Amino acid sequence: MSKPVVAITIGKHHYRRMMSQAAWENLHRFAAVIHHPADEPADKTDLLALLPQADACITSWGVAQLDADVMTAAPRLKAMAHMGSSVQRFVSDALWERGVHVTSAGAALAVDVAETTLGLMIVGMKRVWPLGQHVREGGWRETAWWPAREMFGKQVGIIGASNVGRHVIKLLKAFAVEILLYDPFVSPEEAQALGVTLVDLDELLRRADVVSLHAPAKADTIHMLNAERLALMKDDALLINTARGTLIDEEALIQELRKGRFFAFLDVTDPEPPAADSLLRKLDNVVVTPHSAGCIENCGRMGEMAVEELRRFFAGEPPIYQVHPAMLDRIA
Repeated sequence: MSKPVVAITIGKHHYRRMMSQAAWENLHRFAAVIHHPADEPADKTDLLALLPQADACITSWGVAQLDADVMTAAPRLKAMAHMGSSVQRFVSDALWERGVHVTSAGAALAVDVAETTLGLMIVGMKRVWPLGQHVREGGWRETAWWPAREMFGKQVGIIGASNVGRHVIKLLKAFAVEILLYDPFVSPEEAQALGVTLVDLDELLRRADVVSLHAPAKADTIHMLNAERLALMKDDALLINTARGTLIDEEALIQELRKGRFFAFLDVTDPEPPAADSLLRKLDNVVVTPHSAGCIENCGRMGEMAVEELRRFFAGEPPIYQVHPAMLDRIA
């Protein structure tokens, strides 16, 4: 029996970063592999040339959408394994109408984002950034900059029980903290199973020493942290956004940060990057990083998960993380 044909569309420049040796070995055990020959991800013309031969494909950031034209040109295509946080931009109505099996390796990417988020929580509570700047300028323990804090006994607010949010919750179980969760899709029973206290958003903002955003970017989450809600946050709180920049009204955030009430770590902004003259680049109580919370140097976990998803599909085994059209409103 011939092996299914799997097309790798991500561009050869990204192989070392995205595909580990274990991923390649596993893939070659069950599939015949064809490659988009260029260094960068496949555009529409590339997909039209490559996918007619394919039973499945592996996609990632930068690959063109599998739109109606591509689907018409790829009559054999049965499965798509995506390496990234969301499949939204890459799928189409034509793909869903065909019944293509879609999986996401976002759960693997979530591990990296969650670990970064936890690191920012610890660094932020210990005030590593402002204390380091204070010492660089000649200071030591003699001023109000000194009181670093610990995670012990704090209330940590998680906004969104996404893959990342859930992994942050898992990591926080090693700390003596109370975890507050806001997510309209999580039931009280599920919250109990997660070991968190389910609260509404305003209560979370009032109570949390650390506020960490893990919600999707959707029409109803744009500026969910507006001026009124940012004003609810505690003095000396820590705000972390490793999700999407649109979740925060940045003009309102800047005005709140100018008061010096709390500190923010922003790995995402709106727009990205911030304008050259944005106060987010200049205020002392905010650190902006260049959308680097996820995997940068080694995304091999995602490649291994994508390959395993396709192995399971062709073996008739249950998927790890299948995406259905009805899920897109929650994971956009």
